[in-house]
Amino acid sequence: MTQTEVDIVKKTATLARLELGEAEIAKFGEQFGRILEAFQKLSKLDVSGVEPMTGATALSDVLRDDRAKPSLERERALSNGPKHDGEYFIVPKTIGGDA
Repeated sequence: MTQTEVDIVKKTATLARLELGEAEIAKFGEQFGRILEAFQKLSKLDVSGVEPMTGATALSDVLRDDRAKPSLERERALSNGPKHDGEYFIVPKTIGGDA
């Protein structure tokens, strides 16, 4: 397990607000390393003759018309969250460093 794998596990745990012990960090770091090795093997495959695809099957989505309809009132929706300012939910900053 490399230091980079450990750092990625720690950063991911921080972003997910998880408290991991050293044993868990080591375990997840090793698992992450094996996942990266698998992707490295896949990247070496010759896929030049394989037609690109956007999904595993040829099925397509069945979509409904996009029509406006009554929705949950703002006050009622905001009452479901721990913090709000009357117009928006207030959440902790997760991207770009400390808030």
